[in-house]
Amino acid sequence: MDKNFKEEFTQIIKFEPPLYKQRHQFVRDLVEKYKPKKVADLGCADCSLLWMLKFCSCIEVLAGLDICANVMKEKMHTLSPLPIDYLQPSERSLTVTLHHGSVAHKDPCMLGFDLVTCIELIEHLEESELKKFPEVVFGFMAPSIVVISTPNSEFNCLLPRVMLYRHPDHKFEWSQAEFQSWALETASCYDYSVEFTGVGHPPTGMEKVGFCTQIGVFFRKYPQTAESVQSEEPMEAVYKTVFKAVYPSLKDEKYLQNAVISEVIFTAQIIKHRLMSKREEYSDDPERKSKFQPSMDCFSDYLGKLVVEKNMEPFVSGNEVYIPLRTIFSFPKVNRLCGTFEKLCKLIAGKVTLSSDGSAVMFNIEHENEEN
Repeated sequence: MDKNFKEEFTQIIKFEPPLYKQRHQFVRDLVEKYKPKKVADLGCADCSLLWMLKFCSCIEVLAGLDICANVMKEKMHTLSPLPIDYLQPSERSLTVTLHHGSVAHKDPCMLGFDLVTCIELIEHLEESELKKFPEVVFGFMAPSIVVISTPNSEFNCLLPRVMLYRHPDHKFEWSQAEFQSWALETASCYDYSVEFTGVGHPPTGMEKVGFCTQIGVFFRKYPQTAESVQSEEPMEAVYKTVFKAVYPSLKDEKYLQNAVISEVIFTAQIIKHRLMSKREEYSDDPERKSKFQPSMDCFSDYLGKLVVEKNMEPFVSGNEVYIPLRTIFSFPKVNRLCGTFEKLCKLIAGKVTLSSDGSAVMFNIEHENEEN
């Protein structure tokens, strides 16, 4: 390589967006493509990748593991539910857990994951840990997909101030050939296939150097059997759980009921407002009022019968406004939350003021006028 050419790129090379964001985005794109429900991040450090992944709607279980508990504890608050999560619970369930421990040890809490990520992890492992790592991840955990990223040592000549390794804690940094050799051997041993890619493109004319970060995406060839999981499961846990958050979810009956009640009242209020506005229009016009009044009298005389037979017509009777539940149930959000009309009736029973036959939400206009 020409010395001047090398020095020129050493001065100007810069990644936009930053390399760590490109690595995280790579994982997120993979999640969006394969829709895993359970994801574990080994070597989660400051939890930034986990924080990004918690917004992926397909994920229901997130777990992080790191050998340094202090780093996790500094940032684990970012994984806690926010007030808005309680005000507007998600339709999916989500549990986030952080564990303190080594990737060289097996723990049953790490079984059953669809995707395992190891982003800039393996280069921090001692030789003895690296030897145990494949058996723990590919043999014991055996997820459907494993993503491993690690520095490409061939790119280091283009990075300023990199003398040997990019980080003082790195135990090694592999060339493309070294990483691919290790990955192919590991994949073959545990019945996985592997695809190679990376992030951090080299400058034009330097393509042979490869990506700044090299990535191997491993896919398990055969489904894991229940027998293999049971035979591998250790007798006791070795990791220490340092954080756990269970997000409010509409799959929880308590949160679902609160959401349905709020939506029913909100929808009924909108319908009532439209009905009363229309009524005021007619009352201001004598000719239109005469056309509207017989309909109103009819509703007053046959209150119970009309609610049952007409189902969908909101109406006013004296000082009371009635919004049939069938009308409310026809609104998309209420329908989606409840699924069935019977479920709607069950969830709001005793929580919302209803007509005597329980078929309509009832508002007292007189009380509202007094309050106003």
